Amino acid sequence: MYALRRSAVALLATFALAACGTVPGGGETDAAPGTSPNPTASARDQLARRGDVPLPDRATRPTPTKTATASPKPKTTTPANDASRLRTLPSTTTQVIVVKASGYGTSNGTLQAFSKRNGAWTPAFGSMTAKLGTKGFKDSKIEGDLTTPTGVYGIGGTMYGIAGNPGVKYGYHKLVANDWWNENPATDGYNSFFHGADPGGASEALWETDPQYRYFAVINYNIPVRKADPPRGSGIFLHVMVPGRSTAGCVALAESDLVKVLRWLDPAAKPRIVMAPASELDRY
Repeated sequence: MYALRRSAVALLATFALAACGTVPGGGETDAAPGTSPNPTASARDQLARRGDVPLPDRATRPTPTKTATASPKPKTTTPANDASRLRTLPSTTTQVIVVKASGYGTSNGTLQAFSKRNGAWTPAFGSMTAKLGTKGFKDSKIEGDLTTPTGVYGIGGTMYGIAGNPGVKYGYHKLVANDWWNENPATDGYNSFFHGADPGGASEALWETDPQYRYFAVINYNIPVRKADPPRGSGIFLHVMVPGRSTAGCVALAESDLVKVLRWLDPAAKPRIVMAPASELDRY
């Protein structure tokens, strides 16, 4: 009888191990040899392999990865140009000409033209070679000193020329005999256009001054005239350059460049011309 009970206990123990299918510590194991796998564990294992349920013992939670944040794009700024340095232009001005040189004592300069678009100054065309007065720029010009006056000035309402109108937006007068620019400080018409007999002094016979006055615009320096002793000067124009020669105080460009500028200028834009050494432009 004792032997019979002992066999029964051993048989029960074998059955319990075959039904569990696990080992201490939570790991999985194969079924005992000669026995069928636990159907519950097998089903759970198949579902886990399909991704339907997690396998708590083997599955590991994925490590979260940081999403790369794109660096903000650097702000772009419009490079400064000479027109953007100017501080005294009228708010209604949308065209400006900048004539500059490396200093006061040189007659070699450059001319740049700018248009204001959406509140910013942009070049109208490339920089142009210019000639100034023989003695360069001067802050306090006087009559006959061969200097170009510094400052900010308007453009006269009429353009002139020995040749016909090249297509400007301003009024245009084709010069004829006895058309003068009055440069005689002793007369009431000092520093203005005059048709008739020679006004005297250093007045210029405009119709005879070729090629300089083939086309020109008046720079409104000392217009209207301010009385001064000595007189402040007259006849400051934007005119045609004679290659290799400076001027008596005007600004000169190659003819093709000058025509381009004269056609571009628009009285509706209230244009201004600024003339100064490059280092002094911030004054204006």
